[in-house]
Order: sequence, then C-alpha cells, then structure tokens
Amino acid sequence: MDLRAHFILMADYNIRMNGQVYDACARLDADRLSEDSGAFFGSVLGTLNHILVGDLLWLARFASHSDRYHALANLSTLPKPQALDEIIYADLLSLVSARTTIDTIIRRWLSEEVTADDFNCTLVYANSKGVVSERDFGELVCHFFNHQTHHRGQASALLSQHGIDVGITDLLIDIPDHLNHS
Repeated sequence: MDLRAHFILMADYNIRMNGQVYDACARLDADRLSEDSGAFFGSVLGTLNHILVGDLLWLARFASHSDRYHALANLSTLPKPQALDEIIYADLLSLVSARTTIDTIIRRWLSEEVTADDFNCTLVYANSKGVVSERDFGELVCHFFNHQTHHRGQASALLSQHGIDVGITDLLIDIPDHLNHS
C-alpha cells in the first residue's frame, strides 16, 4: 500500500464526512448544538471543536517535520488551542469556516508537499502536557486521521439522538473499485 496515496484518500474521506456532519448540524439550532448530551466533550459543538483542536495541535507538530510543509504555515492565522476541551468556535458558521480551511490545508499538504520517505522518519514533539515523545511519523499521521474518525462517530451518534442521519459514513465508498470504473 502506498501510504501517501492512502493518506490522500483519508483526507478526501474527511472532507466528505466533515461536509456531511456539518450539513447535518445545520439542521439543529444553536441551543441543541451546544446542549450537554453527556458525551466526553459534552455536546455536538464541543465534540466538533475537540476534533478541530486535535487537528490544530497535530498539524502544528507536523509542520516541524519538514521545511517543505508550506501549506501548514497557513495555520498561523487560526487559534492556538490550550486545552483539548477548548471551545475555539462557539458558533457553527465559524466552525464550518475553520473546518473547511483546515481540510483544504490538509489535502494540499498531503498531495503537494509530503513525500513517501517522510513517513519513514520519526517525529519528536511535546504533547499538551509538555511530555516529549519520538514516534514514527507515518503512524502519527494514521493516528491523526483515526482521531478525526473516532470523534466524528461520536458526533454522528449525538446527531442521531436528535433524529438526524448524517448519511453513509463508510470509507469503503471512497476506495476506488478497480473492477467497476463507473
């Protein structure tokens, strides 16, 4: 498997899924979006903010991996979260705008700047508590996408509790079928 191509597929999947989740969220009013539903990050809005916080933290760490990662420099205009449960955007429109910007940056970064060899190196970084680690970069990018998928599933469950279906969530429909080229 070509890791770079796989991660581009994951970026495309995230763009599709984020679009579906945010379109579903638009069917709820602000009170229901921010209503504490007992989820780990409280509400639908809290969960979506957590995904964004995680993305911003990881992408900032990834930016240090190579001086070729110019797309990630565009993150400097976005907030720098201080806590994993931080609500950096309290309204859906601002959250959608930031999500769209970040998804575009992720796709551009992977398709134009990352090389296959980048995934075979390690990344030294400090987590949000200051603990320094050195881990396989490819595995960290895998974690980055898995984190988004995991919490988007929680958001989907919360939306389902409000009677809202986000649609097909399977990655399978994004994987090219080599027998059926239609």
